[in-house]
Amino acid sequence: MASESRLYTFSATTEEKLRKFRLGTSRAKSPQAVVYQIDKHTLEIAQVDDTIYDNVLELGDELPDHSPRFVLLSYPLTLPSGRLSVPYVLLYYLPVTCNAELRMLYAGAKELMRNTAEVGKVIEVAEAEDLETIEEKLGGEA
Repeated sequence: MASESRLYTFSATTEEKLRKFRLGTSRAKSPQAVVYQIDKHTLEIAQVDDTIYDNVLELGDELPDHSPRFVLLSYPLTLPSGRLSVPYVLLYYLPVTCNAELRMLYAGAKELMRNTAEVGKVIEVAEAEDLETIEEKLGGEA
């Protein structure tokens, strides 16, 4: 992680937003997601905008077709035992149509983003349609 932390950066504001989102969604009653991207010039990882998505399908519509993104997702589930679980995961959105430079840029930052956001796991998503089955992926792993 030492080399990534020297290459990619998070502003203090972004780190605070990450912390608040993680703590604020732990008891959420509906899915909550925020989208992050890497600035190619400064290599700063920052939230795309202040939108907090509460609908996974709506989120899928907003993701670009040819550019990777990191999506932090808090998704409340009722387990087969009846217990409520709220997994906090990083969706590593990497469309098959994105160029090699962007693939490498995001691949290098994936573990840093995972550790900084303090997510439980990383789920790779190749296309926005994969979000339709996210509950199955989370339920099988919870």
